[in-house]
Parts: sequence; C-alpha cells; structure tokens
Amino acid sequence: MPSAPRIAEAEWKVMKVLWNDPEPKPAYDIIQALSGTEVWQPKTVKTLLGRLVKKKVLGYRTYKNLYLYYPLLSEAECVAAESASFLERCFGGSLQPMLAHFVEHHGLSPAQIKELKAILDRGK
Repeated sequence: MPSAPRIAEAEWKVMKVLWNDPEPKPAYDIIQALSGTEVWQPKTVKTLLGRLVKKKVLGYRTYKNLYLYYPLLSEAECVAAESASFLERCFGGSLQPMLAHFVEHHGLSPAQIKELKAILDRGK
C-alpha cells in the first residue's frame, strides 16, 4: 500500500468534510460545513485546501471560476498511514506494547474484551 502523507489535525477536519460527502465542492461549501465547529477565517480554510492539494491528498477541477475539491485518498488509506506512523513513533512499530498501554491506561469493558479476543483469534 502506498504511504499517505502526514496530515495535520486541522487538515483532518477539512478532509472529514470531503470524505463525508465526496462530491467535488467549492471552497465556500467546505468553509460553510466547517463553520458550525470551527472559527476559522475563509483564508485559513483555503490555505489548508492548498496544503492538501500540494500533499496530493486532495485534487481539484475547475468549473467556470471555481475550484472544486475532492479527495484523492480514502479515509481508510489516511487512517492506515497515520496509525502506522503513530505505532512506529510511539511504540517502535510493535503492536503488543501499544495494545498493552491502552488496555492498562484506559481499560476495556467485558464486551470490548470479547470483541478484541475475537479479532485476535481471526488474525491467527
């Protein structure tokens, strides 16, 4: 699987808007979608869109005088790349210490333990 580029936290918020409805959108629609949760100026959103295009996570096409943005990578591809990067940075690429850390520090309900055991059994 090709590695997706690192996406900053603010860029994830922009991508979520496009992943939730992947139809090509002008910057204005993306700004409007984010206005309910973010207090960013339109210029900030446009800067984030430019960064994502440069990173080849977003593509765009022009229609009249509009740039219509759309995702080039799926959310699953970006999550996989981010997860692998996190695992490598924080746990030396080893899954077992990461799982142990989260279980010890955050706990799991009996239902979650059962689900995790089922997942681990399938992985054998």
